[in-house]
Amino acid sequence: MSRSRKRIQLWKKAAIHFSLCFVMGFFSGFAPTSTASIFSGQANPYRSTKNLGISAQLAPQPLQNPSENNRSLMSSEVAENPANSSATHRSTADELSPRNLLIVITTSKPNDRFSGPFLRRLGNTLKLVSSPLLWIIVEASNEASNNAELLRTTGIMYRHLTYKENFTDAKAEADHQRNVALNHIEYHRLNGIVHFAEVSNTYNLEFFDEIREIDTFGTWPMAMMSANRRRVVVEGPMCRSSKVVGWQLKDLSNHTSDTSNPIPSPDANNGGIAERKHARINISGFAFNSSILWDPERWGRPSSVLDTSQDSIKFVQEVVLEDESKLKAIPSDCSKIMLWHLHIPRTLTTSPSSSQSKNRR
Repeated sequence: MSRSRKRIQLWKKAAIHFSLCFVMGFFSGFAPTSTASIFSGQANPYRSTKNLGISAQLAPQPLQNPSENNRSLMSSEVAENPANSSATHRSTADELSPRNLLIVITTSKPNDRFSGPFLRRLGNTLKLVSSPLLWIIVEASNEASNNAELLRTTGIMYRHLTYKENFTDAKAEADHQRNVALNHIEYHRLNGIVHFAEVSNTYNLEFFDEIREIDTFGTWPMAMMSANRRRVVVEGPMCRSSKVVGWQLKDLSNHTSDTSNPIPSPDANNGGIAERKHARINISGFAFNSSILWDPERWGRPSSVLDTSQDSIKFVQEVVLEDESKLKAIPSDCSKIMLWHLHIPRTLTTSPSSSQSKNRR
């Protein structure tokens, strides 16, 4: 009995000792790890300034959030370079603000021997344009297989539209192709800036950044070049104080070969300029907001219901020429060419010597 009582007392002492150790360990976990943080607010005459500096360097530093580090670095850079702060904010705002969708429509002429190379060249140009961009290609169904593989390798978001109708008039077929594209945009409510890009067009990449800022309509001067005739014609809007006041057609063949800044002011007396009123604007010489295709109350369209018989491209051209005050000039003073159209004959030509040799044979 005495031995059992001693064992019970030993177990009690061990349990009490274990409990005390547990409580001490538990509360010691809440104690600070550095004595410098406890006594940092108290004056200690026995500690030197040198020792304080060493302890501050050796004391563990708390971890910071990476975003807080970035903000601190940005604030220090702004403090050092206050002139660059506004540019930094503008670039950040431009990156965060969404850009308008560019809807580029390209039509393919039937039996065109240059269709493949020119289409690839235009695709390489559009690949350099900032997104978002949608490329809509329209061509006859019997020729769609020729360019289908080419379009898949461009790396551009595209839609390949085809039709089965047969045409004998090239102009009527081109208008039908554009109507197919516009009806597709209207049916799917593709909201963006629409531009008709011919396969023979050559662009300055700044052009696409400019047309993204169009609210309703935009227009610009463009250079029409002919390879066989060695002729350069500039056609497009005339501007006065960043407003479109008319349309002009100027032949630069006898003036200069530089088309970077060929557009004179409408007040200047320059030879070779023919002013055109309410002429049919070039199909690649304007862009517009696609919402005009399904917003009858704003644009005065009689109906927004899809109708395959409607001539959408003719409607758009008429609306563009109705009121010149609605047009946004690109650039603002119409003084810079950013689009060139190269006319290349689609039929093979033979020289007189070759024709004579054929006749001899």
